[in-house]
Amino acid sequence: MTIIDGKKISSDIQDEIAIEVKTIIANNGRIPHLAAVLVGNDGASETYVAAKVKACERVGFKSTLVRMPDTTTEQELLSKLKELNDDSHIDGYIVQSPLPKHIDEYKIIEAIAPEKDVDGFHPQSVGRMALNLPTYLPATPFGIVQLLERYKIETAGKHCVVLGRSHIVGSPMSILMARNNAYANCTVTLCHSKTANLKEFTLKADILIVALGKAEFVTAEMVKDGVVIIDVGITRVPSDKTKSGFRLLGDVKYDEVAPKCSFITPVPGGVGPMTIASLLLNTLKASRGEVYKK
Repeated sequence: MTIIDGKKISSDIQDEIAIEVKTIIANNGRIPHLAAVLVGNDGASETYVAAKVKACERVGFKSTLVRMPDTTTEQELLSKLKELNDDSHIDGYIVQSPLPKHIDEYKIIEAIAPEKDVDGFHPQSVGRMALNLPTYLPATPFGIVQLLERYKIETAGKHCVVLGRSHIVGSPMSILMARNNAYANCTVTLCHSKTANLKEFTLKADILIVALGKAEFVTAEMVKDGVVIIDVGITRVPSDKTKSGFRLLGDVKYDEVAPKCSFITPVPGGVGPMTIASLLLNTLKASRGEVYKK
């Protein structure tokens, strides 16, 4: 059994990006610039955005953090996005979720210029992904693809079962694993809350990607020997054994499932660190005009 070290792979990718940025600077090129819009003061969002800013500093990107109060109206946010769309100095930007309840998340996603949509959520980005055209892939699925590739995990002809159908992970992951690409070419089954006899599907999985948000949902009796497990879930639960007073659990009951696996991602330290690395890769693509010509 091999534990997939997402923290190391993320660090390796960031090191590679940092080298490319030094080359850009040496050639008097323009340094990639990523912006993040944070509306309100959600604790998890604050932590995630701070990590993105820190990662930009590490690789040598420019970064801009746009803070807006939770009283921001939808129209005020849309006006700010137009400013970012029109700002030629910014290559890509993200709008951190969750947004305040009075703001329509989908309206905001559609307002982001596709050429700056480094989160890969715009309908145009999703459509291009489905058609296997150059685009920005959603950060978490993109990170999973990177893990499969860098660990040289065989995927062609394998049965990949995806648990969860969110537009952030499950649905795009099912598309990516079915594409006629290296580290794809799977036969894919997408399962969700309405799937009957779920265990029948998970037992047939050669690759099981779990993105449900339900702590320790997948148990040993649900998987076969030799399965590859990618655990996207992360749930905070109380703990009297940590200084923080909580610990993080994945969607897979790790201790009992891991011995049956050929490869498995831990939580934390598996898929999570790859999200920021993927966002940086998308920003680098945007700065080069690899998807949309500048």
